[in-house]
Order: sequence, then structure tokens, then C-alpha cells
Amino acid sequence: MNAPLRHLIPLVAVATALLAPAAIAGPKCTDAPRSKWMPEKTLQDRITQAGYAIDKFKISGSCYEIYGKDKAGNRVEIYYDPTDGRVVKERIND
Repeated sequence: MNAPLRHLIPLVAVATALLAPAAIAGPKCTDAPRSKWMPEKTLQDRITQAGYAIDKFKISGSCYEIYGKDKAGNRVEIYYDPTDGRVVKERIND
């Protein structure tokens, strides 16, 4: 192997290891302590009243996250700010 390339391999490995968690981590939704978050049931009720079906509801980092379906039947993954229920990130998989 070429000597200069041999020195790059460890650097690439370190950079990949440092960046990989950021690529798979969800968004940051709030800095508020959990005592300031709305009850899970409150947000679940809002989501279903808006026409969504929730398959899975969970806490993901500083967010509430759902996997489910929207009104059109598309699969969705949505991250919500747990303090006010606003959508922080949404992915639709039709």
C-alpha cells in the first residue's frame, strides 16, 4: 500500500466513528427538563385528533417520536417538541 494512504486510513476511521452517531441521531427538540414536558397522552390525543394513526410512540432523546400513518395512509416518522407539541422533523414514506 502507498505510504501516504496508509496514514490516512486511521484518520478516516476516526472521522467516520465521530460522525456516524450524528447521522443516525434524531433532532434536538428541547432543552426543557422532563418535568416541563406535556403528558404523553395529551400529545397522543392531539395527534390522533389531527387524523394520524400511531403505531409506535416513544421518547427519543429530547423529543416525542411517533411512527404511524397520516390521513392519506402514508407511513410517517415525526419528532415533536414535548413542551408544546410542535413538529420538529417529519419524514413521509409513501
